[in-house]
Order: sequence, then C-alpha cells, then structure tokens
Amino acid sequence: MQIVSNIALITINETLIVQLITFLLFLFIINRVMFQPLRKVISERSAYVETLQREIADQQDELQAISKQIKKREQNILREAHEMSHKHQEDGSTEAVEIIAATRHQITALKEKTANDINKRIMELNHQLKAESEGLVLRVMEKILDRRLVS
Repeated sequence: MQIVSNIALITINETLIVQLITFLLFLFIINRVMFQPLRKVISERSAYVETLQREIADQQDELQAISKQIKKREQNILREAHEMSHKHQEDGSTEAVEIIAATRHQITALKEKTANDINKRIMELNHQLKAESEGLVLRVMEKILDRRLVS
C-alpha cells in the first residue's frame, strides 16, 4: 500500500511508519540505557562537587579561625615574653645595685682594715726606729765624748 507515489528522496509509505516506530523505540531504549543513568551520574557528581565545595568552604573558615587563634596566642606569648624580659631587666638592675652596694661596703671595710694594719705597722716601725735611734744616739755620743754613758 503506497500512499504517495513520487520519485523523490523520501517517500511516505509503510516503511516510514516502521522507521518512526523503530526510531521512537530506539529513543526509548537509549533514554533508559544511556541518558537516564548519565543524568543520574551527573546529578550525583554535581551533588558530590557541591558537598566538596561546602566542605572546602567550612575547612577554609576553620583554617581562618585557627589562624586567628594562633595569631592571638602569638601576641599573648610575645606580650608575656616582653613583660618577663622587662621584669628580668628590673630584677637584674636591682641585683646589680645590691651587688655594687655590697662590693662598695666590702671595699670600704677592706680599706679600713688595710688602713688600720698600715697604722699598726707604722707605729711598730716608729717604736723600732725610736729604740734603734736611741741606741744609735747613745753610741754616737759615747764615741764623741769618748766615754761610756749609762742611760
């Protein structure tokens, strides 16, 4: 049964209907076998990518929060170190002043002791010198007078 009898590239006849039915059947099968699973995989992957992007954003926020905490701790530690350094400098200055005062006191005590020792030695030497000079004067006088003097 031929509907139109025409010599052309396309003729409308029963094969066209069969081809249309097979094409629609092919579309139905290819849709079930290929396009629906492909769309499902694409939607799953896009959901997975969105999940990863949310996790990345959350991790970046957490990283920023941790960075802020680290900077805050670093500032606190630097401040504490500065305070400790200042305290140690003050303690060192105080200790240096105490050491200098103690050293000056020791120097003064040593100077007084040395002065006393020197004065004692001078007095001893004066007594020895006086005794020797008296003996020397007595001998000189005896030689000059050419006689013996009794003291």
